[in-house]
Amino acid sequence: MTNPVTDSIRECKLIYNTAVKNESAMILLRSKLAAVSTRLGFPDPKRENIALVASEIVSNQIKYAEGKGMIQIWQQPGPALDIFALDFGPGIPDLRAAEADGFSTANTLGKGLGSIHRLSDQACLYSRQEASGPVRRWSGTAVLARFLPGARNRDEAQASNTPFNIGLYSRALSDDRFCGDRVYLHRDGTKLRWLHLDGLGHGEEAEKSTANLAALLPRCSGPAALLGAVDKELRHTRGAVAIAGEADAGSRSLEIIGVGDMHAHFFEQEQCHSFSFAPGVLGKEHKSTASSRLKFDQHGLIITASDGIRRNWDTSNFPGLFHGHPQLIAYLLGNIMARISDDQSLCVVRQNQ
Repeated sequence: MTNPVTDSIRECKLIYNTAVKNESAMILLRSKLAAVSTRLGFPDPKRENIALVASEIVSNQIKYAEGKGMIQIWQQPGPALDIFALDFGPGIPDLRAAEADGFSTANTLGKGLGSIHRLSDQACLYSRQEASGPVRRWSGTAVLARFLPGARNRDEAQASNTPFNIGLYSRALSDDRFCGDRVYLHRDGTKLRWLHLDGLGHGEEAEKSTANLAALLPRCSGPAALLGAVDKELRHTRGAVAIAGEADAGSRSLEIIGVGDMHAHFFEQEQCHSFSFAPGVLGKEHKSTASSRLKFDQHGLIITASDGIRRNWDTSNFPGLFHGHPQLIAYLLGNIMARISDDQSLCVVRQNQ
């Protein structure tokens, strides 16, 4: 049986987003988490863990971020329930020490970050301290806590039998009901194929132009053929720009091709390679384009993004981030580097070791 195609419109959803200035943020957050975790079928003990983790995150932001924090609830493919927190505080000097139970800089029991790791099915953190210089850059802490309703314990949740780790970020302009940005993903053995689209404009018509394309992913022979098929399908729509990619864990290879105003970046160690795509619009007029091929092993990371994500980021802006979990990378870049005048989306892919 053919593996189903993941559609970000249906399976990547921002459910709740709020600023964290004081303890009152916890009241509605708990209510939202209770409703979502019940709907996704979490058992009572895990629902209690979800509430405890959320409390720890909010408490830490209030203590250290001086009211400059935010917290989000996401549903991701799987399904997975993600709590993502981001603040604009001073950052953590020694993240490894702070993640250990018993560590505290506030004369408390010091179990906040350690308990987030212990109670979550998966958890990861990233922090950057304030730095002087002519250009002001983000400083603060990002926390991702993931919960999986079907996992019986943390070891089972963290064990992966898939060759790739994937992070998705998709958010409509003004958090509208409709989103013109869309990511389709298809896994077939050692291969991962994805199609990242940005329908022209935004709103309902932009979303319609990127719909009903899932069947093309398993049917086409590769990214170039996929992009050609999309071009034909979009001829009676307002059109879209897109990137098609295929990663193969067996051959440790990556192929990527695109048309229009989107961007992609390949990270290996501390080096970043950015791709250029042919100008134009699929379904309308565009110049011919060619695939880029390169080696793709566990040290590599590929990011595709719509033009709703600003391009002026590199390894020096976020030191160490691109060695982290793809989902944390997607959430952090999506929230910090978004252009609020458009739909926004990212797809982040790393090969499992």
